[in-house]
Amino acid sequence: MEPSGNILAIDIGGSHIKGTILNSGGEQQTEYKKFLTPPHVNATGVIDIIQQLVKDMPGFEKVSVGFPGYVRNGIVYTAPNLFTSNWKEVPLGQLISNTLQKPVRLVNDADQLGLGVVSGKGLELAVTLGTGFGSAVIFNGQLLPHLEIAHHPLSKGRDYDVYIGAKALEEEGKKKWNQRMSKVLNVLKTVFNYDRLYIGGGSVGKLDIPLEPNIHIFSNLDGIKGGARLWAMEEGYYITTNHPAGVILPQ
Repeated sequence: MEPSGNILAIDIGGSHIKGTILNSGGEQQTEYKKFLTPPHVNATGVIDIIQQLVKDMPGFEKVSVGFPGYVRNGIVYTAPNLFTSNWKEVPLGQLISNTLQKPVRLVNDADQLGLGVVSGKGLELAVTLGTGFGSAVIFNGQLLPHLEIAHHPLSKGRDYDVYIGAKALEEEGKKKWNQRMSKVLNVLKTVFNYDRLYIGGGSVGKLDIPLEPNIHIFSNLDGIKGGARLWAMEEGYYITTNHPAGVILPQ
C-alpha cells in the first residue's frame, strides 16, 4: 500500500528536471533525483525524463509540478527558456497524469517555490534568479493569478529575463549585474508594496548588495514544501487532472 498522502514534487527547469517525494506536511522523504534538460525539449521529452525520475521511488498518491513558463489550468502557454515554439497550449498536466496514473497540479515553477517559502501573512512576493526571472505573488498564503513579470519591459526595451538573467550576469559581470539588481529591487518595492520579498534561484549567490530587513534569501530546498502546499489549496482554484482517456501525447 502507498504511504498516505505522499506527493511527487517535480521541478522542470531550463538546465535540469528534478524530483523528490514529500509527505503531506512537505517534509522530504527522498533525495532529489535530477536529469539534464535536453536542448529544445518538448512534452514528449519531459514525460520521458519524468518516467526515469520515478523509477525506484517510493509510492506516491499525487503529483505537483513546477514549470518555467505561463501555466493556466494545467496547460502550458509559454516556455521562454525551453524553446517556446514547442510549448503552445500543451496540456502538460494532463499528459503527466495520464502517464503516471495520478492526479496532477501544474503551476509556474516560481509559484510552487514561492508557496514553500512565504510566511502566509500579508502580501508576499517570491522571485527566482536563474536562466530567467521567475515570480510569484501570494496574499495570505494564497497564490494570486500568475503574472509573467519577467517579460515586462524594464530598461531600453529589455525585459527582466534579458536585463538580469543568467546570460546578462555572464556577459556584464557580477558588479554591473548587482547594479541592475539594485534597480530591479527598487522597482519591485514601488510596484508591489509587498510586506516581504523572497529571493532564490541559481544566481542568488552572486547577489552582494545590501538588502532591507523584509527581504529574505531562500534556496530551492527551502521552497520544497510548495509541492505539498499546492495540494493544501482549495480544489476549485487549480484544476486537478486525473488521467481520463482522451489526451494524446504529442509526437
